[in-house]
Amino acid sequence: MASTSGGEPTGFDAGITQLLARYILGEDIEGKIEYIDTTVETRETMVQNGTVDCVIATYSITPERLEVINFAGPYYLSGTAIQVRTEDAETVAGPEDLTGKNLVTQSNSTGIQAIEEFVTDPGEVETLPDNESCVAALKQGRSDAYVLDQGVLLGNSAADPEVSVVGEPFVDDPYGIGLSQDHEDAVEFVNTFLQELIDSGTWDALWAATIGEVVDGSAPEPPTPGDMPA
Repeated sequence: MASTSGGEPTGFDAGITQLLARYILGEDIEGKIEYIDTTVETRETMVQNGTVDCVIATYSITPERLEVINFAGPYYLSGTAIQVRTEDAETVAGPEDLTGKNLVTQSNSTGIQAIEEFVTDPGEVETLPDNESCVAALKQGRSDAYVLDQGVLLGNSAADPEVSVVGEPFVDDPYGIGLSQDHEDAVEFVNTFLQELIDSGTWDALWAATIGEVVDGSAPEPPTPGDMPA
């Protein structure tokens, strides 16, 4: 979904970030946005302590996370999927093919629960702090498959032909914008922004310029901002 080029993040999430900044600050946002790296282990803490104003980073809305932070959105519906070494792509079609295989996912991610619920008798399940570490474990043969949000995995495949996404997502992952519970009005403000993106066609155009470059087909139906998962 996103990558870094010349110090500036790119991709669907980065586009949402930049459009939100313009919505708040006006067209001239040069030098007014500070991008801070987060991991799945640090995101809630950074929102809670005010290190960041929001997190837009393939951030799945879950009941557990909603206990400690707020979410605007969802702004994109992804799903937990599987990535393997391209040379092994013909051997895995879904979670039923992961029995006995060594798996990797990111610490504190929705991939952990997906493995627990959908993979019968996996081999070793390793959790690592970031996407780069998980891809390295896969490519080096320490893991047979990487389980995480499809959006992240598609970005990996677009950047590296040695890894491929196989099958279809098997768990829904609605992405939201993480916000502090100290600012309740921020959720409505950001949801209004997201709805304007959808109504204006900007959401479709952003999808086509980013995700649409690495997946087949036309843009999906956008989710409804404010429609929280049960």
